[in-house]
Amino acid sequence: MTRKTWVLAIALSALIGAPISSPLRAADTASDRTVVSRVEPEYPELAKRARITGSVKVEAVVSPNGTVRSVKVLGGHPLLGQAAQDAMRRWRYAPAASESTVVVVFNFNHA
Repeated sequence: MTRKTWVLAIALSALIGAPISSPLRAADTASDRTVVSRVEPEYPELAKRARITGSVKVEAVVSPNGTVRSVKVLGGHPLLGQAAQDAMRRWRYAPAASESTVVVVFNFNHA
C-alpha cells in the first residue's frame, strides 16, 4: 500500500468507523461503549525477530469519563501481552453514565 493510499484508508476509516487492514489490528469484541481514540500496539522487536504472531485478548475497565482505568490480559503470547496492554491504556471511549468493562482482541501478524 502506498503512503497516499494508507493515509486515505485511515481518513476513510475514521469517517465510517471501519477497521484498517494492518499487521496490527484491534477489535472491540463486545461493548456498548463507542471508541473515540484507538491506539494500535507497537509490535515488540523481540517478537518480530522470533516471528511470533497471534492474538492477545485483553479486558479493560473504562471509567465513566471514557479513560481506561485498568487492563488485564485474558490470553495470548506473553511477548505480545505487554504491548497490547500499553496500547489499550491509551484508548479513549465516549463518556457514559457508569463504568463498563470491554474486551478487545489485538492481532499481531507480520505484514
